[in-house]
Amino acid sequence: MANILIVEDSPTMRQLIMFALKRLQGVQVAEASDGVEAMRKLAEQSYDVVLADINMPVMDGLKLVGHMRSNPRYKHIPVVIITTEGAEEDKQRALSLGANAYLMKPIQTQKLLEIVSHYVKS
Repeated sequence: MANILIVEDSPTMRQLIMFALKRLQGVQVAEASDGVEAMRKLAEQSYDVVLADINMPVMDGLKLVGHMRSNPRYKHIPVVIITTEGAEEDKQRALSLGANAYLMKPIQTQKLLEIVSHYVKS
Protein backbone atom coordinates (compact mmCIF):
# COMPACT_ATOMS: atom_id res chain seq x y z
CA MET A 1 0.00 0.00 0.00
CA ALA A 2 1.46 3.36 -1.05
CA ASN A 3 0.77 6.43 1.10
CA ILE A 4 0.41 9.76 -0.65
CA LEU A 5 0.10 13.14 1.07
CA ILE A 6 -1.68 15.96 -0.77
CA VAL A 7 -0.72 19.39 0.57
CA GLU A 8 -3.07 21.98 -0.91
CA ASP A 9 -5.03 24.83 0.66
CA SER A 10 -7.96 24.58 -1.78
CA PRO A 11 -10.43 21.85 -0.71
CA THR A 12 -11.72 21.68 -4.29
CA MET A 13 -8.24 21.08 -5.69
CA ARG A 14 -7.51 18.46 -2.99
CA GLN A 15 -10.71 16.62 -3.97
CA LEU A 16 -9.76 16.78 -7.65
CA ILE A 17 -6.31 15.31 -6.99
CA MET A 18 -7.76 12.67 -4.65
CA PHE A 19 -10.32 11.69 -7.28
CA ALA A 20 -7.55 11.29 -9.88
CA LEU A 21 -5.37 9.22 -7.54
CA LYS A 22 -8.26 6.80 -6.84
CA ARG A 23 -7.52 5.35 -10.30
CA LEU A 24 -4.25 3.92 -8.98
CA GLN A 25 -4.34 0.53 -7.29
CA GLY A 26 -3.11 0.16 -3.71
CA VAL A 27 -2.93 3.84 -2.89
CA GLN A 28 -3.96 5.52 0.34
CA VAL A 29 -4.31 9.31 0.32
CA ALA A 30 -4.07 11.79 3.18
CA GLU A 31 -4.62 15.55 3.06
CA ALA A 32 -3.05 18.64 4.60
CA SER A 33 -4.10 22.24 4.01
CA ASP A 34 -0.64 23.81 4.44
CA GLY A 35 3.02 22.98 5.06
CA VAL A 36 2.73 23.08 8.86
CA GLU A 37 -0.06 20.50 8.84
CA ALA A 38 1.96 18.46 6.32
CA MET A 39 4.99 18.40 8.64
CA ARG A 40 2.72 17.23 11.48
CA LYS A 41 1.33 14.42 9.28
CA LEU A 42 4.84 13.44 8.17
CA ALA A 43 5.84 13.10 11.83
CA GLU A 44 2.86 10.80 12.49
CA GLN A 45 3.08 8.50 9.48
CA SER A 46 5.42 7.65 6.61
CA TYR A 47 4.53 8.68 3.06
CA ASP A 48 5.82 7.47 -0.29
CA VAL A 49 5.08 10.67 -2.21
CA VAL A 50 4.10 14.23 -1.25
CA LEU A 51 2.13 16.39 -3.70
CA ALA A 52 2.36 20.06 -2.71
CA ASP A 53 1.04 23.38 -3.95
CA ILE A 54 3.39 26.39 -3.81
CA ASN A 55 0.95 29.10 -2.77
CA MET A 56 -0.49 28.26 0.66
CA PRO A 57 -0.96 30.17 3.90
CA VAL A 58 1.18 29.55 7.01
CA MET A 59 3.90 27.52 5.21
CA ASP A 60 4.08 27.41 1.42
CA GLY A 61 5.17 24.47 -0.70
CA LEU A 62 8.71 25.72 -1.25
CA LYS A 63 9.32 26.10 2.49
CA LEU A 64 7.85 22.62 2.96
CA VAL A 65 10.33 21.19 0.43
CA GLY A 66 13.15 22.99 2.24
CA HIS A 67 12.09 21.59 5.62
CA MET A 68 11.73 18.08 4.21
CA ARG A 69 15.13 18.14 2.49
CA SER A 70 16.88 19.38 5.64
CA ASN A 71 15.38 16.59 7.79
CA PRO A 72 17.01 13.14 7.50
CA ARG A 73 13.64 11.47 8.20
CA TYR A 74 11.93 13.04 5.17
CA LYS A 75 14.66 13.97 2.72
CA HIS A 76 14.25 10.77 0.68
CA ILE A 77 10.49 11.28 0.09
CA PRO A 78 9.72 12.41 -3.48
CA VAL A 79 7.95 15.77 -3.65
CA VAL A 80 5.85 16.77 -6.66
CA ILE A 81 4.98 20.46 -6.85
CA ILE A 82 1.53 21.14 -8.31
CA THR A 83 0.98 24.83 -8.99
CA THR A 84 -0.37 27.65 -11.11
CA GLU A 85 3.09 29.26 -10.99
CA GLY A 86 4.28 28.73 -14.55
CA ALA A 87 7.35 30.96 -14.60
CA GLU A 88 10.58 29.12 -15.35
CA GLU A 89 12.27 30.71 -12.30
CA ASP A 90 9.56 29.28 -10.01
CA LYS A 91 10.12 25.84 -11.49
CA GLN A 92 13.91 26.13 -11.18
CA ARG A 93 13.63 27.36 -7.59
CA ALA A 94 11.38 24.43 -6.62
CA LEU A 95 13.69 21.90 -8.29
CA SER A 96 16.82 23.47 -6.78
CA LEU A 97 15.24 23.25 -3.32
CA GLY A 98 14.79 19.53 -3.87
CA ALA A 99 11.39 19.00 -5.52
CA ASN A 100 11.43 15.91 -7.75
CA ALA A 101 8.83 17.04 -10.28
CA TYR A 102 6.83 20.13 -11.21
CA LEU A 103 3.28 19.92 -12.53
CA MET A 104 1.23 22.85 -13.78
CA LYS A 105 -2.45 23.46 -13.00
CA PRO A 106 -4.91 22.77 -14.47
CA ILE A 107 -3.74 19.23 -13.76
CA GLN A 108 -3.65 16.73 -16.58
CA THR A 109 -4.81 13.57 -14.82
CA GLN A 110 -2.75 11.25 -17.02
CA LYS A 111 0.46 13.20 -16.34
CA LEU A 112 -0.25 13.24 -12.58
CA LEU A 113 -0.83 9.48 -12.54
CA GLU A 114 2.36 8.83 -14.56
CA ILE A 115 4.48 10.90 -12.17
CA VAL A 116 2.96 9.41 -9.00
CA SER A 117 3.18 5.85 -10.40
CA HIS A 118 6.86 6.40 -11.18
CA TYR A 119 7.64 7.32 -7.55
CA VAL A 120 5.34 4.74 -5.97
CA LYS A 121 6.91 1.87 -7.95
CA SER A 122 10.56 2.94 -7.74
